[in-house]
Amino acid sequence: MESSPPTITVQVKFAGRTIPVEVPAAATTAELKRLLQPLTNVLPRGQKLVCKGKVLQDAATLSSMQVVDGSKVMLIASQGLHQGDGPITKNSSSSATSVTKTSNVKECQTQKPETIAGKIHAARWKVTGVAALHDYDLKELPEEVWYCGPSIRILDASNNCIKEIPHKISALKSLNKLLLTANDIDDENISWEGLSCLQKLLNLSLSQNRLVSLPSTLGSLTSLRELRIANNRLDNLPIEIGSLKHVQILIANNNRITSLPSSIGDCESLTEVDLSSNLLTELPEAFGKLYNLKVLHLRNNGLTSLPSTLFKKCMQLITLDLHGTEITNDILRQVEGWEEFDERRRQKHQKQLDFRVGSSGVFDEGADDDNRRR
Repeated sequence: MESSPPTITVQVKFAGRTIPVEVPAAATTAELKRLLQPLTNVLPRGQKLVCKGKVLQDAATLSSMQVVDGSKVMLIASQGLHQGDGPITKNSSSSATSVTKTSNVKECQTQKPETIAGKIHAARWKVTGVAALHDYDLKELPEEVWYCGPSIRILDASNNCIKEIPHKISALKSLNKLLLTANDIDDENISWEGLSCLQKLLNLSLSQNRLVSLPSTLGSLTSLRELRIANNRLDNLPIEIGSLKHVQILIANNNRITSLPSSIGDCESLTEVDLSSNLLTELPEAFGKLYNLKVLHLRNNGLTSLPSTLFKKCMQLITLDLHGTEITNDILRQVEGWEEFDERRRQKHQKQLDFRVGSSGVFDEGADDDNRRR
């Protein structure tokens, strides 16, 4: 049986804390930087590593730079070259969401919730089909919601302190839109079994909560057109997401997603995808199957390449944001099909200028220039 190669532990100092990192004794500086990327959210090209007053060169082995077991290395992060929620600093939480939610919870604890549910509200909900419960400091959905049952088409309970979505949500059979943004919902207290009964649901927003994972049950919501799950703590998307054949908009920015299932290529109706500020290093080749894709946001990830067929097959793609990734403009121009993509987006930009709609007048190349590496 072959023995494992020897390793050393390097103590990396960053943002007021010390991070122990185990690396092969024969590793290069570049390899150490890649290991530090998910631990610090700083892209390799934004890292400067210093040991005993010397800057460690990417191609050099750690041993040649006198970095040994127990050595202390300082990490200096370049401004703007980070992924995920950004570099961790002394005075900030590791998650922007955590800061927001902590503040939200404190408000809920100090303010007395309004009494908003009653016979008058329930009667109105039944007539209009709209239960507007946003910004009421609610800790739970009121019982009157369940009494209205099939009458409700839209339930907006955003910006509250709701911790639980019970199985009773299944009673809202006619629900088209469910907005639960900015609450306190975690994996333990959301009934996906109940949600799976909502076969008319078109729009689901669970952004700014405390979700760590999404279950396979998500794939049963086959009528979905929009799925918003930004600003959670998700580290992946389930394989069953490929069952969402009609979903057009997927907003999943500011999570901790490290990889995507190839089944995402089966979401054939997707026109807009936002995966900004995650921990992605690559995209599956299946992205090339998203023939209707028009907008793709990928900034602040650790991406080093794009799927080879992205530009060739996604012929409707006109907006691509790769700022803050390892993919620079020079790399982007070498991807097959780039010329056609560039022509499409420039035509769009010119139209915006002609009609003075949605443009500052400055054309965005879509990625950082190579000089950002320096």
